[in-house]
Amino acid sequence: MARGEDFICTDCNVKLPYTEYHVHGGTAENQLLKRFWGKVPVRFAFAYLHFISKGRVQRLLHELKYRGAEELGDHLGYRYGSLLSDHQYNSHFDLVVPVPLHQSKLRKRGYNQSDSFAEGLARALQLPWSNRTLERTANTDTQTKKGRLERWQNVEDIFVVRKPELVQGKRILLVDDVMTTGATLEACAIALLAAGCVEVSVAAIAAA
Repeated sequence: MARGEDFICTDCNVKLPYTEYHVHGGTAENQLLKRFWGKVPVRFAFAYLHFISKGRVQRLLHELKYRGAEELGDHLGYRYGSLLSDHQYNSHFDLVVPVPLHQSKLRKRGYNQSDSFAEGLARALQLPWSNRTLERTANTDTQTKKGRLERWQNVEDIFVVRKPELVQGKRILLVDDVMTTGATLEACAIALLAAGCVEVSVAAIAAA
């Protein structure tokens, strides 16, 4: 790292596979948004980076999730939140909510990587965030090697909103680290909408 560089060197910054989903917003040109069509109503779908196996993004996510680099999530969130803010998306949301970890996994890891990303996003967007809105009631298997149906069955009905008053009437930006099929975000969105929020959008660090 050279002087003035934070978390990611200039060379990697230039070579990271950035997405353009924010340019297309809630239109049919947003291919990420199409993953939710016919499943759950999602207003906007964003991801900062394209996930490429064994590439820079996978290494970044491994540092964040498994090697204690919690501040990296906040850094990426702030960068992406600043980009979204430049495109006036901050006016579309009332609250940023991360996808929760089960308490047993949270104790083992020590932090939720989606929390740090959500906090950085919220700070850049100048919005409140809450990691006490959603609760994961079961410690499910990893989604990594599962197909679409298996991913959905793995997370179906495991997310609850303990305090609906936190989300009622609000437009929620729901945040995760990686989006593959979108099954986890879909399950969370269903719980939030059932609790009374008026609209859900989703954002991830990376989309496969």
